[in-house]
Amino acid sequence: MQPLLAIAWLTWKAAFRFRLFLVVAVLLLGSVVGLPLLIKDDGTARGFTQILLTYTLGTISALLGLSTLWLACGTLARDIEDCTVQVVATKPIARWQTWLGKWLGLLSLNAALLTLSGASVYGLLQWRATRLPADQQKILRNEVLVSRGSAKPPGFDKEIQQETDRLLRERLLKNPDIKADLAEARNQILEQVKADYQIVPPGYLHVWQINLGPAKPLARGQPLYLRAKFNAADKSTSGTFEGHWRVGVPRKTPLWHSEAMSLAPDTFHEFEIPPYYDENGLLTVTFGNVNNTALLFPLEDGLEVLYRQGGFGLNFVRGLGIIFCWMALLATLGLASASLLSFPVAAFLSLGVLTLALSSGTISNAVEEGTLMGFNSATSRMGHSPADLIAIPVFRAVLAVINLAKDFSPIDSLSTGRSVTWGELGRAFGQIVVLLAGGIGLIGILIFSRRELATAQAQ
Repeated sequence: MQPLLAIAWLTWKAAFRFRLFLVVAVLLLGSVVGLPLLIKDDGTARGFTQILLTYTLGTISALLGLSTLWLACGTLARDIEDCTVQVVATKPIARWQTWLGKWLGLLSLNAALLTLSGASVYGLLQWRATRLPADQQKILRNEVLVSRGSAKPPGFDKEIQQETDRLLRERLLKNPDIKADLAEARNQILEQVKADYQIVPPGYLHVWQINLGPAKPLARGQPLYLRAKFNAADKSTSGTFEGHWRVGVPRKTPLWHSEAMSLAPDTFHEFEIPPYYDENGLLTVTFGNVNNTALLFPLEDGLEVLYRQGGFGLNFVRGLGIIFCWMALLATLGLASASLLSFPVAAFLSLGVLTLALSSGTISNAVEEGTLMGFNSATSRMGHSPADLIAIPVFRAVLAVINLAKDFSPIDSLSTGRSVTWGELGRAFGQIVVLLAGGIGLIGILIFSRRELATAQAQ
């Protein structure tokens, strides 16, 4: 460990020599203090959280990410270009130790900066929370500064697929010509079947049964929160739709009825409900549609129940842990690029890869549509080209790699009071640090170990 620690210490000295550590620390503290001063919240718990958690943590992640890439590319590429690494190579230290020591130095720098900025955010959050009105403080403590788990109704995926296959077979018997475009016919039937599970017609009730499972002991004596979202078939003059909610089963559990709620479509609504579940932990939620138009609750995120799992402090630490995993990946990417390329080219390549990862939404759309051409409104069909045969499989593979790191959203979880579990943190470490950073790091170490350093100055 002594050679690794020596190289890590040299990385720290380089960060102070470049004034990077001090500059980034000032920028991070400035964003933590400055953003809440420059952007005023609306006095509500939600607005307060948006400024002090979402914006500040997002800014911290961006600043740390860019500075990590810059220093990772610079600390190795500069050492190669000015022949400093040749002096190190004459010492009894392997090249892989040099590479890994720099990586550990970058990680320790990120850990120090993330701890400093995270502690500042947490302290400012607790202090500013006392300045909110009493009712908003209650919302903040119950819905944001908390660690909440989620329980959802069953997805019915198996039933939907079976019903879709049955209807498709019946349609094929009646109309064999649809074999020419079987995939499109199946998608149409699938959407129709899914609609039966999602749509609440006017004047009808829709019932969800949510099994709290392991959350049953946690929910006892604690308020639950229902989070719902729906789409409307038509627009209303007021822009909202009325609905009645009921929790419980008559003659089996206590009952709770809500007042008539005016709800906006395409928006998440969250409100408190009592824990009226049965002895098996089954919570029954009923919605009554009193409007003149059908409402659709998506199967994916139409309804869920949130329950308290723990406090905010440890949840906040776990969220910072996932951000730290992202920084470890960026440090690996920068060092791997600098193992082969000069500093400007390595920085350009690293930023290009980061931009590609951030634009994964465009790649995802192309993969879902199966083409680069997009939708043709004149023919109402998807366009296809020969390039799709190569591009779409490549995009699918790239998207699978990107999603290993983007599957986690600690900032969103913290700002909505969701739990960042130890399991999620462990999965983030495995996918981001072990798989992605480990794979990229092995390639970087192999390139650096085989690179002829004596030619760097002449080039």
